Amino acid sequence: MHTHSPELHKAQNRRPVGIEMYQWATDLFPICRSITGPGVRETLAYFKRLLPGLVVHSVPSGTRAFDWTVPPEWTIRDAYIADEDGNRIVDFRKHNLHVVGYSEPVDRWLDRAELDQYLHSLPNQPDAVPNVMSYYVRRWGFCLTDRQRRALPPGRYHAVIDSDLKPGVLNYGELILPGRETREILLSTYICHPSLANNELSGPVVTAALARWLTERHDRRFTYRIIFIPETIGSIVYLSRHHEEMKAKTIAGFVVTCAGDERTYSYLASRQGGTLADRVALHVLSRKVGKFDSYSFLESGSDERQYCSPGIDLPVCIVMRTKFGCYPEYHTSLDDLSLISPDGLTGSYDVIRGCLEVLEANRVWDRTTLCDPQLGRRGLYPTLTTRDSGLQARKLLNILSYADGTRDLIALAERVDMDAMECDALLRRLAAEELVQQVS
Repeated sequence: MHTHSPELHKAQNRRPVGIEMYQWATDLFPICRSITGPGVRETLAYFKRLLPGLVVHSVPSGTRAFDWTVPPEWTIRDAYIADEDGNRIVDFRKHNLHVVGYSEPVDRWLDRAELDQYLHSLPNQPDAVPNVMSYYVRRWGFCLTDRQRRALPPGRYHAVIDSDLKPGVLNYGELILPGRETREILLSTYICHPSLANNELSGPVVTAALARWLTERHDRRFTYRIIFIPETIGSIVYLSRHHEEMKAKTIAGFVVTCAGDERTYSYLASRQGGTLADRVALHVLSRKVGKFDSYSFLESGSDERQYCSPGIDLPVCIVMRTKFGCYPEYHTSLDDLSLISPDGLTGSYDVIRGCLEVLEANRVWDRTTLCDPQLGRRGLYPTLTTRDSGLQARKLLNILSYADGTRDLIALAERVDMDAMECDALLRRLAAEELVQQVS
């Protein structure tokens, strides 16, 4: 696995936004979230305090969304396994991963052998509590470390889950930031996992920081659609309501997830590949980070599957740190706040923000003169010729060689082997001298 570059690391240490994001994750970590219920509403209320324009929507249980139906709402108040003396040996109040997500209510005494069929653990990770869910089949269960499970003595045990599964709502948050153009960029993150730091909270806190930056940027070219949703069912519900509009307007989109560790950077392509989102992601990662892990859509597993689904086909990819499913702590209690850091979060923020900045600047340019223009009389070429004096002028001449009305900024920057934002700055210098003009 690759670490980030020293230059990016130095930049991260200068940025207080990482400390803010880590604090947000710390505040949100104890909340028991699922695809519905009070934990989702509490989480959305927290983000609404950060982003006052966030609108929280409610979709009733039983609502059809393509091939899916919004499930009943799940509320959990307490859950435990107690021994015959009343001692809680597995306690939801100590860690919300101890109960299988969406467990139906239960209050039963069981012997050790019978209890075992309702227990989940990881023999290969004996000190980790697994994250187990059962959204669409009614069942109940508990999760514990395998070491703890093997140490349970014979006897009778009291299993209690104080929960409700009843008609309610599915909630999601939506923030629309209008720009000069109606064309849109999508940022989507999910808010349905319990106390998991990298594979949950890192995505929403980085998205919130990006949304705050975009809110403060008053010269937005594009409109931004930023959504905080339950994974899978949330994106399916959202698309069932907005897919026609999104297909007409979306030029690029990113799912923000697994954004908080410091081990590597990763890119997961859209279904078709080669979209504007893919191109800008690859350009920025190559320039800002250098080495990163690359995955095809065949290795997808989050909401990009819905956004890129045939018939929807939005240009959506993922830029993240270590990919979901590719680190040992994934979907276990080991994915805690020690796995993420202010620097890790800032790295994701910097790269995705870099993608958005390039997209805002991305235009097609065409030169206005035949043959090389005279740069010297415009102050763009050194009047004294030495071996090294023409390096900056060479960049300008290279740009002029390929700014021919057929390439957007990203393609032009790639062709002349330059960072897109440096290329954009030089194009603007040339435009000020009327040597290039915008085509689109």
